[in-house]
Amino acid sequence: MKKKGNWWQSLHARSSLAMLIIAAVMIQVSGVVQFYYSRNGIRKEVDVRAQSEMELKSLKIQQMASRVESAVDNIDKMLEWAVERPESIYSIMDEFVTSNPDVQGCALAFEPYYFPDKGRWYEPYVLHDTNGSLAHMQIADSTHNYFNMAWYQEGLEADNGRWTEPYIDNEGAHGVICTYTFPVRNSKGEVVAVFGADVSLNWLTDEFLTEQDTQFYSFIVSREGRILACPDKSMIMNYTLDDAEIEYQDSTVKSVSRAMLAGESGKVEVKNNDGEMAYMYYSPVGGKTGWSMAILFPDREIYKGLRSIALKLGILMLFGLALMVYIMWRTIRGFKRLEVVSAEKERIGSELRIASNIQNGMLPKTFPPYPDLDELVLYGSLSSAKEVGGDLYDFYVRDYKLFFCIGDVSGKGVPASLMMAVTRSLFRSISARTNNPGEIMSQINSAMSEMNENMLFVTLFIGVLDLHNGKMEYSNAGHCAPVVLGGEPTTIEMDANVPVGIMPNWQYNIQYITLKPGQTLFLYTDGLVEAENATLEQFGEERMMRTLAQSDITPRPLIENILQEVHSFVGHREQSDDLTMLAVHYAKPRV
Repeated sequence: MKKKGNWWQSLHARSSLAMLIIAAVMIQVSGVVQFYYSRNGIRKEVDVRAQSEMELKSLKIQQMASRVESAVDNIDKMLEWAVERPESIYSIMDEFVTSNPDVQGCALAFEPYYFPDKGRWYEPYVLHDTNGSLAHMQIADSTHNYFNMAWYQEGLEADNGRWTEPYIDNEGAHGVICTYTFPVRNSKGEVVAVFGADVSLNWLTDEFLTEQDTQFYSFIVSREGRILACPDKSMIMNYTLDDAEIEYQDSTVKSVSRAMLAGESGKVEVKNNDGEMAYMYYSPVGGKTGWSMAILFPDREIYKGLRSIALKLGILMLFGLALMVYIMWRTIRGFKRLEVVSAEKERIGSELRIASNIQNGMLPKTFPPYPDLDELVLYGSLSSAKEVGGDLYDFYVRDYKLFFCIGDVSGKGVPASLMMAVTRSLFRSISARTNNPGEIMSQINSAMSEMNENMLFVTLFIGVLDLHNGKMEYSNAGHCAPVVLGGEPTTIEMDANVPVGIMPNWQYNIQYITLKPGQTLFLYTDGLVEAENATLEQFGEERMMRTLAQSDITPRPLIENILQEVHSFVGHREQSDDLTMLAVHYAKPRV
């Protein structure tokens, strides 16, 4: 019995040991499998996180750049007007800096001796000083010869705005800045100055200094490879990708730096001089800046927790479970963020389509509009460059007088469309109380100047045609001169007036012409003459007049023929500006 008991105990012990060994092996195998899958899961999470971090930072930079670019585009016409009126320059620049918090300061640098009394160098500068108020300076002289500076040369050569390479400004904004330059033309279309909007990069440095997570290290480089932002302030503007190629012996660093300067994106594994590996993700920031961003995830950091827990098999299982839950949570969170972004894009697109339908619904679209009036034939057309636009036209008949207008709001998109709707509504309400086009224009200008916080303005033409005798009273606010057809095409005389929305107390005068029976008045916006083909050649006023001379002066065939000519000239090039036309044919006097 004793032997039997010992045998049984031995068997039981061996069985227990075998079970323990099997359990240990299973735990080890489970641990290895868990480690393997956990490692792959972490790497995927790093991919998602890197993409998410770069998209978020790129979006912030693009939003800032887009706000500054839009603000400069919107002030373009004002600057064109101001270069002929030097006394208004500082007030326009004050309003620009005040209305755009992203902008540290702005400068308007003129060609040599453009204003003879100002001398060879004339560069008015407005900036926020340390007290939060605006400071005016004329910073150009022989020691600050901006003619030789890159931002000025690039601005002169550019057709549109562009961002300069970031630099340290010790004379204006006093700090690391990046300037958005834009060529400024006079009324003849000649480039006479360069406008620069300075943006301080301190906010960008602060954005990267907030990175408390030791798992990754991110930085931004300029188009020339200079460090613009990173957690280490001492490297900003003092360290380049060329320095990194010299410092690191890994040949991959050189290929990555070349790819970043070329605006490419990707991910690679790199090693430092101590043999430590890191995962590097890089991509262009997007927009006009030409900047590129990179994020490095050191191998020792992202796998440190997993390696530590691998030594403690019992904790590994719990940690692996927690890690997988964490990865799932981060992945689901990333998908939710993408869903939110997609839903927001769809919502904005839907709202723009609704806004476009509302805007088109405000314009006359039934032609002929007055079939019972034999004295009058009308036709109008509006083609927006975007979903919503800033052009407008309108007309109606009261007391056998035709009240009509055509206008062009500065800028594009939603702000311009809102200004268009306000202008059209004001025209309708004010013209219902008076027949005087100058009074109508003045009241519209007064109302719009009070609400014009975004520095938008409208070029506008208003006419009142008496159907009894063809006499037309009109008032112009900086708009294109209409053309009288029925013989040799002739532009009507136009007094020089500022667009509405700029000067609240400006009084607009009246002018007169008389349309003969059978004549047509053709009105248009500058989107017609400024339509560009693939070689950037404009349709031009000369081509327009030649087309008018060869066209039927009946309103609808006239406008349809011009549209066909413009489309044939432009080809497949995307429309860059709204194109609006209105034709008024005076058939005969009303008896």
